[in-house]
Amino acid sequence: MRKARIMGMMAATCSLLAGCSLLPPSLTGQVGLAGVGDPYFPTYGNSGYDVERYQLKVKFDPATGRLDGTTTVRAKSTQALDRFHLDLYGLTVGKVTVDGRAAKSAREGDELVITPAAPVASGAVFTTEVVYGGRPADTPDGDAENNGFFTSRRGAVAVGEPQSAAAWFPVNDHPRDKALYDIELTVPPGYSGISNGLLRGRTENAGWSTWRWEVTSPMASYLALMAVGKFRLAQGEHKGKPVITAIAEKVPVGEADRNLARTPEVADFLETIAGPYPFDAYGGIVVAERRVEDEMESQTRPVYTAETWAEGPDTGILAHELAHQWFGDSVSVDTWRDIWLNEGFATYAEWMWLEHDGGPTVQQQYDKRYADKKSDLWKVPPGDPGREEIFSDSVYERGGMTLHALRRLVGDEKFFGILHTWTEQHKDGNASTADFIALAEQAAGRQLDGFFDQWLYTTGRPS
Repeated sequence: MRKARIMGMMAATCSLLAGCSLLPPSLTGQVGLAGVGDPYFPTYGNSGYDVERYQLKVKFDPATGRLDGTTTVRAKSTQALDRFHLDLYGLTVGKVTVDGRAAKSAREGDELVITPAAPVASGAVFTTEVVYGGRPADTPDGDAENNGFFTSRRGAVAVGEPQSAAAWFPVNDHPRDKALYDIELTVPPGYSGISNGLLRGRTENAGWSTWRWEVTSPMASYLALMAVGKFRLAQGEHKGKPVITAIAEKVPVGEADRNLARTPEVADFLETIAGPYPFDAYGGIVVAERRVEDEMESQTRPVYTAETWAEGPDTGILAHELAHQWFGDSVSVDTWRDIWLNEGFATYAEWMWLEHDGGPTVQQQYDKRYADKKSDLWKVPPGDPGREEIFSDSVYERGGMTLHALRRLVGDEKFFGILHTWTEQHKDGNASTADFIALAEQAAGRQLDGFFDQWLYTTGRPS
C-alpha cells in the first residue's frame, strides 16, 4: 500500500476489533483457537490448521447489494481438532460441512466456530464447505468502510489492509497462512468480475456472467481482490505471461491508461533490483469508489484509485505497488510488526525507479529527509512501530532510509546481493525482521546490531 491518505484506515480496523470476541480455550478438547498470536492483532487468523487452497464461488448483485457465496477450504490440521475457527463478519451462514458431513457452526463476534461431526486427526487433510450470504455492508458496525467491502449500485470492491478478506469469504485471515485460490465471480450482464492471477475463462448462464480466476502462487488473504463493475479491459502479454488491466468506465481515458500501460516496463526495472518477477500474471485495476482512498498491492493486480492519476502521470505510485509483488506479496510478513519489510522496501524501490526515470536520486531523497532534525520520522521506530502506527511515515520513509543507509554501509554489490537472496530464499513464504538482519550480517561478514538498533528500534535521528 502506498501511503497517501490511509491514517483513517487504522481507526476503521480498530472498530472491527471492538466487535470481536473469543471462545474460551477448552480445558479438555483440542481446539483451534482464534488468533495466531500476532503481537499487534492477536485475534487475526486462527490456529490448529494450515490452509492449502480456497475455492470461492461468489455471486454479487449490485442492484440489491447482496452477496451469495460457497467457500471450500482445503486444509491440513496441525493438531487434533474437536472444533476450529474461520474468520467471517457481516454475513449469514446457511450450511457447513466438513469432509462432506454436516457440521455444527456458531458465530462468536467475527469468528465462525465449526464443530465437525467427528474430530479431525492431527496431520489430516480435511475439506470444509461453507454456504453463506447477505449484504456485506451489514456488519456489526453497519459501515462498509469498516470492513474493506465497498458496495454501491455501480458494483463493489473488496480491498484493505491489514484485514479485508473476511468481509466476503470465510478465511484464516492472517498473512502467515498463505494459500492457493480458485475464484469464481458471478455478476450481472455488462459487469466484469475482476480478481487475482490468471483468467481461466468466462461463461454466460441465464443472463449472468461468471469469471474464473486462478492464483497459482501462495497468497496472503488480505491480498485477495474482488472487484465488480463496468471496466475498460485491456489484455496483452509480456515475457510469455498475461497482462490484464481494468479501468472503471467512470475514469476518463487518459493518464490512468497511459500509466498502467507502463506496468511491464516498471516490472522489468524492478527485476534488476529484486530478481525475477515472482508471479505468472501482470496487471492492475483502477476503481472509482470514493471510499477506497489508497492504492493497494493486491497480488498480480494492484488496485489504484480514480484519483491516483487525476493530476497527471506518477509512475512512482506504479513502482511502489509493483515492488510489493516481491516485497509483501511473494515475501510476506510473519507478523504485522514486520510491516516495514513491505513498505520500507517498496518505498526504496520507488525511489530507485524515480532516479532511473529521470527524477531525484535516491541520495537526494535520503538527504532531504535526514536533514529535518524535527521530523516525525524520528518519533516512531519502524521495526516496532506499534499497532496504531503501522502506516506511519516512519514505516515507509525511515524504512526506505534504513535500506539506503545499509547500502552505503556494505556497498552496492553486497546490498543488491542481499535483496536478491532475500526474495529467492523466502519466495512464496513469510519472513521477519530478524531474518533480514541475519541475512544482512551474513553478507556484511560482521554483526550490525548497533546499526539496526538505531535505524529500526529507537527513537531519535540515527547518527
